[in-house]
Amino acid sequence: MSGPEPRRRRAAAGIRYDGGDAPRLVAAGRGRTAERILELARAHGIPVREDAELADALAQLEVDRDVPPELWQAVAQALVWAYRLSGRSIPGGASR
Repeated sequence: MSGPEPRRRRAAAGIRYDGGDAPRLVAAGRGRTAERILELARAHGIPVREDAELADALAQLEVDRDVPPELWQAVAQALVWAYRLSGRSIPGGASR
């Protein structure tokens, strides 16, 4: 007999895209680290998007590295959302 699955610790990640070849992972973590990433993002007016699956995938990667190609589509969707929300143009891309 199996019980309920253990609850996974919350994950969070920060990405930056400056128009280069790939977005860069600038922060990632789980649990208390994830909470701190979210606190800092909100304190600095950085949009926070809830996407547990993407955050979990990014939290497994090494910080200060380019996001791997297999995550580009999901990251691109998050970046488009963030840039539209902030009213800024996407670096190297089309404007709103």
